[in-house]
Amino acid sequence: MSVMAVSAEGGAPDTDDVAIETDGLTMRYGSLRAVDDLSLEVPVGSVFGLIGPNGAGKTTTIQILATLLEPTSGHAWVMGHSSTEEPEEVRRSLGYMPDFFGTYDDVRVGEYLEFFAGAYRLRPERRRSVSKDLLELVDLTHKKDSFVESLSRGMKQRLGLARALIHDPEVLILDEPASGLDPRARIELRELILELKKMGKTIVISSHILPELEEMCTDIGIIEAGRLLAQGSPAEMLHGLADTRSFRLRCADEDSLERARGILEGREGIAGVTVENGSLQFLLMGDDEAAADVIYQLVGKKVRVSGFADVTTGLEELFMQITKGVVQ
Repeated sequence: MSVMAVSAEGGAPDTDDVAIETDGLTMRYGSLRAVDDLSLEVPVGSVFGLIGPNGAGKTTTIQILATLLEPTSGHAWVMGHSSTEEPEEVRRSLGYMPDFFGTYDDVRVGEYLEFFAGAYRLRPERRRSVSKDLLELVDLTHKKDSFVESLSRGMKQRLGLARALIHDPEVLILDEPASGLDPRARIELRELILELKKMGKTIVISSHILPELEEMCTDIGIIEAGRLLAQGSPAEMLHGLADTRSFRLRCADEDSLERARGILEGREGIAGVTVENGSLQFLLMGDDEAAADVIYQLVGKKVRVSGFADVTTGLEELFMQITKGVVQ
C-alpha cells in the first residue's frame, strides 16, 4: 500500500497548524534502517498515536524528536524548531516520557519533582508551587511525602508524566505509557491524557496497544519496518481503505425490525443482513450519502428507527489491512 502521508516541502512548518513535522527522516545502524525516509505531520492540539509493532522504529523516531539522537539524514521540527540545529529550543517546547525512566528511589515524591524543577532552571520560589500543582494534576498529592520506591507502577507512570510537564511544554511525547499497567491504572492514565488535551497540549503516544489508542487519538500514524505507511484521522483512514462499511440498526419494536430487514435485504448495495442481539447488522457499499439514503428510505416506510451506527472495523483491523504484505 502506498504511503498516505504528504511530505513537507522543506523548511520549518507553520506552527499555527503543525506541532511536529519530519521530512525524509532516516536513521541507519550499519545496514539496518531503523527509520526509513519518514515524513510525518502532527497537528497542533491533537492526540497523535504512533502505531507499530516492537522494532518498527517508533522509539528511534521519538528519540530523534527529543534530541537524544541525531538522524543519519532528513529533518525534524518541534513547534518550528529544528531538532538538530535548535536542540535547546526543542527541549523547552517538549516534554518526553520514555517507556522506562529512572527514578531516584531514596527521595520523596515532592523532592523528586522539585529537583527536576531546578534542573529546568525554574526559580526557587516557583519550584515548590509548580510541584504542588503537578501533584494535584496527576492525583499524587497524598503521596507527596512518600518515598518514590513505595509507589506502584501506575503511580510512577503518573509521576513520570508530572516530571515531563515540569517546564509546561507545548508538546508531550509518551513512549508506551501504558506498558505494564493494570486495567485501573490504564484508565486513570487515559483520563489524565484526555485532560491534558483539554488544556491545549499536543500529545504523541507511541504504542502497540491499539484498543487504548482508539479511545484517545484524534490522529494516527502507522509505522512498520521504519517506514510510515499511513497517517490521518482513524475515520478518514478507515473510510479510505474500503468501499464497504458495516452498520448496526436498532428499531423501537419488533414489527419495525422485521420491516427494516425486508427493506434492507431487497436493496441494491446492501449485503450480509443479520439479526444480532435484537439489532440488524449489514454491509453497505458506498459513502455517507449512501448511508443517509438508507435511513431516509427506512423512515419514509414508517420504520421506527431508534439507533443507527457505523461499526466499521477499529484500529486493530485497520493496522492489519495497512501493514498487509509489508516485508520487514
